[in-house]
Amino acid sequence: MKRSLQHALTRPTVLAAVGLAAVLLVAGCASSPPTIPPVKQVDLSRFMGDWYVIGNIPTRPERNAFNAVESYSLKPDGTIDTRFRFREGAFDGPLKTMNPKGSVVPDTGNAVWGMQFIWPIKAEYVIVDLDRDYQLTIIGRSDRDYAWIMARTPSIPDAAYDAAVGRLTALGYSTEKLRRVPQRWPEEAGAAVR
Repeated sequence: MKRSLQHALTRPTVLAAVGLAAVLLVAGCASSPPTIPPVKQVDLSRFMGDWYVIGNIPTRPERNAFNAVESYSLKPDGTIDTRFRFREGAFDGPLKTMNPKGSVVPDTGNAVWGMQFIWPIKAEYVIVDLDRDYQLTIIGRSDRDYAWIMARTPSIPDAAYDAAVGRLTALGYSTEKLRRVPQRWPEEAGAAVR
């Protein structure tokens, strides 16, 4: 009996159980209220469209991104189609695309989303800064592990970028891993991300 129980708890079984526990933990964390302060209110229709990633503390897939653009489209059911595309390693590098599905967390002023890359996991996505004209935004996370400074244009003045970095610092981020994403205007890029 002891031997059969030991045999049943093989390494793959234990790893699968640990993996399932991690998935459930991450999914649970994404549904918790954020510990990073979101903006008070976001007009979703104004927020939709293209945002150029000006700087970020990148996730693994986007560490060598060039011409990174995040695009949002509000669906009739209230979900948000998202398309994140970039060139890998150079302006003429291979085009990479991700298509997570966003969903607004209720009672957050539309400023907190769950971003689903694979079911059932929803990653936390918090709009922590947004200018009045919806031209510059900062996306953060409670863990202060990743962040995105995004604008409606491929470049912004240095003063605006420095102010965004200062905002991330004020929110508790360590910005030493912040990367300014190489961007070219679409007509300069030749092989653009579109």
